[in-house]
Amino acid sequence: MSASSDAVVKLVTSLAAIDAAQWDECANPDPATFNPFVSHAFLKALEDSRSVGRGSGWLPRHLVLEDEAGNVTAAAPAYLKSHSQGEYVFDHGWADAYEQAGGRYYPKLQIAVPFTPVPGPRLLVKPGPRANADEQLLAAAAVEVARQGGLSSVHLTFLSADAADRLRGLGFLTRIGQQFHWQNRGYASFDDFLATLASRKRKAIRKEREAALAPGIEIEHVSGSAITEAHWDAMFAFYMDTGNRKWGRPYLHRDFFSELGKAMPERCLLVMAKRAGNYIAGALNLIGGDCLYGRYWGAIEHHPSLHFEVCYYQAIDFAISRGLARVEAGAQGEHKLARGYLPVETYSAHWIAEPSLRRAVDRFLKQERQMIAQYGADLTEIGPYRKDET
Repeated sequence: MSASSDAVVKLVTSLAAIDAAQWDECANPDPATFNPFVSHAFLKALEDSRSVGRGSGWLPRHLVLEDEAGNVTAAAPAYLKSHSQGEYVFDHGWADAYEQAGGRYYPKLQIAVPFTPVPGPRLLVKPGPRANADEQLLAAAAVEVARQGGLSSVHLTFLSADAADRLRGLGFLTRIGQQFHWQNRGYASFDDFLATLASRKRKAIRKEREAALAPGIEIEHVSGSAITEAHWDAMFAFYMDTGNRKWGRPYLHRDFFSELGKAMPERCLLVMAKRAGNYIAGALNLIGGDCLYGRYWGAIEHHPSLHFEVCYYQAIDFAISRGLARVEAGAQGEHKLARGYLPVETYSAHWIAEPSLRRAVDRFLKQERQMIAQYGADLTEIGPYRKDET
């Protein structure tokens, strides 16, 4: 696919065909803000484990921009989607309305990290004087792929607010969502964090932490080379329990966990709960440059407040000990508010080929943005922090 006289955009069906170092120079040029989910290693683990690919509804169609010397200067993790599962930015209503009107919504082009509602870069651009132009070339190429392929739409989910703004000039609509993140305000300890909360919330958290461990439960942190296949077996069992109860069909294959552990062990943190010598619950986190990302949780024994301890309080403890700026604990969850996680806005960008559908979606998004903004402000107002802290 031609992009300009001295650059070309290629459509690549496998991460294995893209040089890892060149991809990562675009995805994570600054170690201080390293985002593990857009790294070559993470995305390739999804492909190598067959969690994405044929039969999954996520067919890799990665966009790669090369300069005249054949070096990668920009890239995007892109997938041809035959459904809207595993995205966490819900467009099922758009698809239903379009198809009831006689249109064909699928396939569509999704620029995203599969099954991962983690904000971060989506148009990955190598820093330099060409960065802005390369980003625009990549976005324009995605639209051209959709046009040439007869696709209904292009979606970039969980990108930055600035990136979403820059895409408006190419006809993308901005959508705003909401998550709950914990911010580290330079705390020296968990008690230091608790001291910023209202008295009632502080007491409630202490009671939850005591209740979680009361049945003789011990907590272990396992990372790096200490993670064994037995740990991954346990974690996969926990993941399947949650997936079968909440989603109906878990997305990840067992091999993904082993591939991830081999590809980036230093970025993996397992918080494991053990009772009577056996693992009964656990959470998989990934360690970024300035953030701890909570991803998957599950349990084969269910105890009061254990979920809060393993997923939220242990994550805060770890972030404080490492000096990480924040904890992102996944999508949704107003229950996180009482535990110190405040609402933040997330962003996605959507290009829609059919003018009538685009107009309808645009009207919907304008109303939704107002609602999300007001809702976030209301939640922040009733948050757990002392008024002098907020």
